[in-house]
Parts: sequence; structure tokens; C-alpha cells
Amino acid sequence: MQDQNKFNYIIQQADNCLILGQRLAELCGHGPVLEQDIATTNISLDLIGQARLFYQYAAELQEEGKTEDDLAYLRDAWDFKNVLLVEQPNGDFGKTIFRQFLYDTFSCYFYEELMKSSDERLASIAAKSHKETLYHMKWSGDWVIRLGDGTEESHNRIQQSVNELWSYKDEIISVNAVDQEAEKAGYGVSLELIKEKRNEKIKAVLEEATLTTPEGDYAHKGGKEGTHSEHLGFILADLQFLQRAYPGNEW
Repeated sequence: MQDQNKFNYIIQQADNCLILGQRLAELCGHGPVLEQDIATTNISLDLIGQARLFYQYAAELQEEGKTEDDLAYLRDAWDFKNVLLVEQPNGDFGKTIFRQFLYDTFSCYFYEELMKSSDERLASIAAKSHKETLYHMKWSGDWVIRLGDGTEESHNRIQQSVNELWSYKDEIISVNAVDQEAEKAGYGVSLELIKEKRNEKIKAVLEEATLTTPEGDYAHKGGKEGTHSEHLGFILADLQFLQRAYPGNEW
């Protein structure tokens, strides 16, 4: 393998995109109104497209003759490095929206910084993906505000979602050994810089949405190291079924 750490760094990003994309795909045909059903489906497709770009590059670096399909469909749960946030159940529309908003406020600023990567392939992926995530963050942020500053029921539901998901907020900007080496080598980004921008965005949207920021700073962790909630196993059971039942199929 050309660079084990770069492979691991790319896999982290790819797994986040794939698992959240799969979660959103579960909502196809179940959105609260047709327009938002189409919106969540389109965001799902964007995320899976981003995952493919990362997996294709990771497969090339691995130099084992594998493809994006192998990396998406033939790894077990403990091999996945996605954060716990993206594997959380959809819940009601408020929970889906706030989970998406927490991810979008990371991914938008992540790609903004990754466009400066010393690795031209990663910079290219980031440039394409950033255009998509600008829309994603606007969409999810607008919905947080709309629900929070809407009816009493919509406010209470989105507030409950904020309370439930808050402890999953910061794993995605926590720095592990892979992130440290990537930033040091120049192909990765500064998560501390992203954290600052992200926190400002989250604070501004919550204030406009008249939502209360939960107290406490406990943060769930483990996903980046391959320790996951029970939810990931069920996601992969659906996602990987056809490839494992009928080996050799392609996307």
C-alpha cells in the first residue's frame, strides 16, 4: 500500500458519506411532503456519490485489486470508521433534520478546507463535493429554523431532537491519530479550525430557531476507531445483502 494513513483518512470520510446516505435513502417515499421527500433523496444520492469518489481513490491506494464495491459491501461493521452520529435512526422529521444539520455543518467546512489539500485528487473531490454541501447546509439549517420557530409542536419536537443528538455532535471534529498525521502531511485538514466555524454556525441557527442549547459537554465516541452502536449492523445488513448474496455485482 502506498500510504496506510492516507487510506485510513479517506475511509473515514467515505464511510460517513455512505452510512448517512443509506440512512436518508430509507426515507425515499416517506417524506412529510413530496418536495422534501425529493430533497432528502437527492441529498442521499449526493452523499453516496461522494462516498464513491473516496472509495475509488482508497481502492487505488490499497493496491490489492479491489474496487469501491469491495470497500462498501465486503467489510464488516468493525472495519467501518464512520462517526456514531450518521448511524443514528431517522426518527421523526425533526430528528432527521437536526442529524443532517450537525453533519452538514461539518462537511461543508471540511470540504472548504480540503480543497487546499496537497493531494490533488482529494482537492478535486472536495471541490466537487463542496458545491453540494453548501446547498445541504442551507437546506437543513433553514428547516431547523422553520421547525424551531414554527408551531408549538414543531418547536418541541425539534428541541427534543437537539437534546437527543447533542452528545453525538462533536465526535466528527475530534482529532485521532489518523487526523493528526493527515494534517501534518499536508493532505488533511485542521479539525480545530473547522470546529470553530462549525460552532459559530450551529449557535447562530439555534438562536434564530429559538432553540435551547443543551447543557453538558459529554460526547459519544468510538466510531472513528471501529466501535459502533447496534444500529450500524442493521444498516449494513440491508446495504450489503445483495452483494453478499450474489457476489460480483457492480454499482
